[in-house]
Amino acid sequence: MDWLLSPDALIGLLTLAIMEIVLGIDNIVFISILAGKLPEGQQGRARQLGLLLALGTRIALLLAVSWIVQLTEPWFTVLGQEISGRDLILLLGGVFLIYKATREIHDRLEGETGHASAVVAPSFAAVIVQILLLDVVFSLDSVITAVGMVNEIGVMILAVIIAVGIMLLSAGRISAFVNRHPTVKMLALSFLLLIGFMLVLEGLHQHVPKGYIYFAIGFSIFVEMLNLRVRAKPSQPPVQLHEPYAPEKAAVAAQKVEVGR
Repeated sequence: MDWLLSPDALIGLLTLAIMEIVLGIDNIVFISILAGKLPEGQQGRARQLGLLLALGTRIALLLAVSWIVQLTEPWFTVLGQEISGRDLILLLGGVFLIYKATREIHDRLEGETGHASAVVAPSFAAVIVQILLLDVVFSLDSVITAVGMVNEIGVMILAVIIAVGIMLLSAGRISAFVNRHPTVKMLALSFLLLIGFMLVLEGLHQHVPKGYIYFAIGFSIFVEMLNLRVRAKPSQPPVQLHEPYAPEKAAVAAQKVEVGR
């Protein structure tokens, strides 16, 4: 537990927790959509259980990925480059983050609102199973981001617990803030591109000090905070990003707006 006294670890914990919260907004939205299909008396329980399942899924994946990252013995050789289990997970994870971020940016700017909302039978068991399956998908970028940003498994797990705890307590306010300031969401997606590229370099044995990543992310957040303060009372409403996961009514309304344009 010596990492608790390390400034680098504490900076990594804070940065990763913020990233986990922003990236977890989509998970909250999707859980809320599915829970909304249930009777009103079951919706709160379904939302809480969904977030707890998301926490368990992330921790399990973190432990699995962290174990693979420790496999440093070469598995095979490609073009004279020895590839170990660690290298493979870093390369695949980096490519996945780059693809995920690029796809998300495209969907947010030019996608169709509500196109990814799943149709599920309105029973408690069916909703929970659907939430559990989608939690795995939502957790991949979260877990790979954690592996790319910090080295200590304790820091990763603590950051995930903090993020999910905050989302349990104030999911509505966080979601409203991100919706009011869509640049925050786009900034987090751009961080995924940065971390994905760094993981690819790490997989090719090109070490990148974590301090560079923290500085870039921290400086970008500082600039965005200044922008938000300057635009405290914007003369025009912010750009409305497309939401792949949205309630049916919101999706229909968005489609009408697009047709009107």
